[in-house]
Amino acid sequence: MINGITSADLGQPDYEKALHQHEQYIKALEKCGVQVTVLEADEAYPDSTFIEDVALLTKSCAIITNPGALSRQGETESIKPILKDYFKNIEEITSPGTVEAGDIMMVGEHFYIGISDRTNEDGAQQMIAHLEKYGMSGSMDKLETVLHLKTGVSYLENNNLVATGEFLEKEEFQSFNLIEIEEDETYAANCIWVNGTVIIPAGYPKAQRSISEKGYPVIELDVSEFENWMVD
Repeated sequence: MINGITSADLGQPDYEKALHQHEQYIKALEKCGVQVTVLEADEAYPDSTFIEDVALLTKSCAIITNPGALSRQGETESIKPILKDYFKNIEEITSPGTVEAGDIMMVGEHFYIGISDRTNEDGAQQMIAHLEKYGMSGSMDKLETVLHLKTGVSYLENNNLVATGEFLEKEEFQSFNLIEIEEDETYAANCIWVNGTVIIPAGYPKAQRSISEKGYPVIELDVSEFENWMVD
């Protein structure tokens, strides 16, 4: 994992510290009522800890992606047999389409798909076709400054949307109740809603306060060693 893709000038991740942070993340998910399955480490793919990117999971199907980073494309082969234990319907994105699920945000039955350096229009169109096959929908959104869509926007249910930077002005998000994350705390926009609780990175007090003021219980986690994977 210490050899993952990054352009952040934060130094090499501390492996032992990252393992501890990973354990704390699991405990937080379990506290929120989630059953967690921990997979075996895959030393061939240092970025595979970001397992979300290789498959989009919906209530009706799993969709295996095709990561835009060449060094990550082999990750999809190891996830396929695991998902067969949980999903009857499994679809796949094929080349030349590329998709990483960090570019996909679920809002009810609709999925916003960011067009980025990792997700292209061909891949997004394939993803939308798969979603429509199961009665869901999707739309594309061109990204300008961030690596992934969910780097800068996160849906917290109840029509509340955490947003920062370019996402604050995008027309398609103006119907949401926007919770603004200020420029000096943009990393905190990468948070998740889990059964009514919001899990956010530690060290961003303004973001924590803004989310708490909306009535959400908040769990703050130190994810410093994973923040080292940031890509500008």
